[in-house]
Amino acid sequence: MDSTKKYEDYAHVIDYLPRGRVGSERAPFKTEPTIQLIGETYLTLLEARVQTASSFELHERVYVGKDRPRDKVTHVIGRVRYDDLTSTARSELPSVLENIVASHEERFLKFFNVARAITPRMHALELLPGIGKKYMWKILEEREKKPFTSFKDLQERTNIPDPVKKVVKRIQEELSEKSKYRIFIRQS
Repeated sequence: MDSTKKYEDYAHVIDYLPRGRVGSERAPFKTEPTIQLIGETYLTLLEARVQTASSFELHERVYVGKDRPRDKVTHVIGRVRYDDLTSTARSELPSVLENIVASHEERFLKFFNVARAITPRMHALELLPGIGKKYMWKILEEREKKPFTSFKDLQERTNIPDPVKKVVKRIQEELSEKSKYRIFIRQS
């Protein structure tokens, strides 16, 4: 197991709090501009302090890495739990995740091409909402013939309705810690 810490380079804004989160555990008395984000690579939920003069659009992609100076973010406060997200962040999360999944199609499609059984009675594919035994067998049968090349190819060959939305729902389950198995986000 790789014990080195992994950091996000880019993240997407899911809420902008110009006065910060008053009464938060991390800064109960400070009210500095803050953003809540979802990381692009590890799908980490983050909070960051921002430069006072900066403004943010929801879904905006910002640099939060450590390798070069940051334009708008002064520092990443740290990871946050799903329960700590604002209501705006929770409502924006699905559409931001859809953009991330769609723009990194190859990475998420790989799951459909290589997923294996977790236990003798359960396959990793069945962890996706709406994928039961019928769709699981169809996916396995089709990928045996030829690996899937796109979400459109997957959808056409298996008749699975909107695979991107299924992946997004699964990521949300993992982020909200409602599942003991993690297939898309890293362990805490």
